[in-house]
Amino acid sequence: MSHLIFVYGTLKQGFRNHHINHGERLPGVFHTVAALPLYVVGPNHLPWLVNAPGQGEPVAGELYRVDDAGLARMDELEQIERPDWYLRQPLQVRGEDGRVWDCEVYFGAASRLQLDRVHLGPVPAYTQEHAALRERALAAG
Repeated sequence: MSHLIFVYGTLKQGFRNHHINHGERLPGVFHTVAALPLYVVGPNHLPWLVNAPGQGEPVAGELYRVDDAGLARMDELEQIERPDWYLRQPLQVRGEDGRVWDCEVYFGAASRLQLDRVHLGPVPAYTQEHAALRERALAAG
């Protein structure tokens, strides 16, 4: 079985966890249909998309067709069994051609915004500049 997964952070092409993502990328950039808040949080500067429609703005990301084994790897990385962590839920995204796609996404628990430091956000996309914040924090010790 295949699954459509919208990725907006470290699972995107060129980011540190992309090696976990063995899915087939659909061409183009996709945006969430709903405005949603995307933050950069915690000591690892994680991208944290919260399921709070109407807050933030449409978030940019990539869409992948993933098989069951690939989905299991992603679920493990995102620690979906942990409370106050990520949860995979339905989402609609819009492609560059205007087509709306039904997919799933890893939403971060809103409670983490009180548990971890919020470095940035809401932002419209998680970028290489955001990812570099983690490396700078690790280097600083």
